[in-house]
Amino acid sequence: MSTKKHFDSFEEMLSSSDVPVLVDFYADWCGPCQMMVPILEQVNAQLKDRLRIVKIDTEKYTELATQYQIYALPTLVLFKQGQPVDRIEGVMQAPQLVQYLQTKI
Repeated sequence: MSTKKHFDSFEEMLSSSDVPVLVDFYADWCGPCQMMVPILEQVNAQLKDRLRIVKIDTEKYTELATQYQIYALPTLVLFKQGQPVDRIEGVMQAPQLVQYLQTKI
């Protein structure tokens, strides 16, 4: 599903993307976050040319979680041109998530 790329900063990754970026803020211990893995794989399969999905572990990147006010997990934040434009907290099934995102990207 995801390809690992190295960027000097989160902001560089967001601003260098030519498509909107959906960031999945998660933690390994979070059960609902684990439920999102196959859901995001389905979303990626359907929207791969129109959207990039990035996973951020809030345990490893606490400063990003704080910066984007992540208080519930999982939280999905949609970025366009490096700016957050929408957020979804909690689990959403793949068909509903795809439909929702298609109106935003």
